[in-house]
Amino acid sequence: MAGKASKKDPLLPIGEITRRSGIAASALRYYESLGLISSSRQGTSRRFFPRSTLRRVAFIIFAQKIGYSLEEIGQQLARLPTGKLPTNKDWQALSRGWKQQVAQRIGELQRLDMDLDHCIGCGCLSLQRCKLANPNDAAGASGTGPRLWLNDQRPEQG
Repeated sequence: MAGKASKKDPLLPIGEITRRSGIAASALRYYESLGLISSSRQGTSRRFFPRSTLRRVAFIIFAQKIGYSLEEIGQQLARLPTGKLPTNKDWQALSRGWKQQVAQRIGELQRLDMDLDHCIGCGCLSLQRCKLANPNDAAGASGTGPRLWLNDQRPEQG
């Protein structure tokens, strides 16, 4: 029901969406330019958003916090039903895969935490030693020199 009012989903001015979501009006306009949310204009240049936009904005913020790009978020939001307000079940279906994403991020952060003691301040930039940029010197198979800085594809880690 993007951009249209209904009894269950009344239109709110952009200032109200900003106040209630904590998101700047410029960010709302940017999200709208990406097609993540939509508004309507009623005889003026002021934007009005359906109240359900608040839930979409919350979804966007949380999805970004766990590492999804705005493009990926747009792909997820495109799976919501059109012509009716999304239900709790619809929102839960979208966020089902988040646990896997969170688990991956936790694993990455734990590896980073373990390797930081070896990397902070060492300045080595050694692709043979650096566990962050080149675990197990996987890039060394591509040749000598700073392969990752020479735009080589990052090797798959096993």
